[in-house]
Amino acid sequence: MFIDKNDLVKCGFGPYQTYMLIKQSKAIMVQRGFAYYKSNGVGKVPKETVEEILGTKLEIESVADIA
Repeated sequence: MFIDKNDLVKCGFGPYQTYMLIKQSKAIMVQRGFAYYKSNGVGKVPKETVEEILGTKLEIESVADIA
């Protein structure tokens, strides 16, 4: 599952926190060999990567449930 900044805001994170989580997630994905995440236009990252950064599970079942 992929998440973006809007999903994170709905989970209670602030705008700057969401920006940094997405940025860190993209950096991790690039380190793992996924060059696709080098692009500035990519705004969705794997949920598991964000959870790895936070050290906890996010309670997002699907994007449809958030909206």
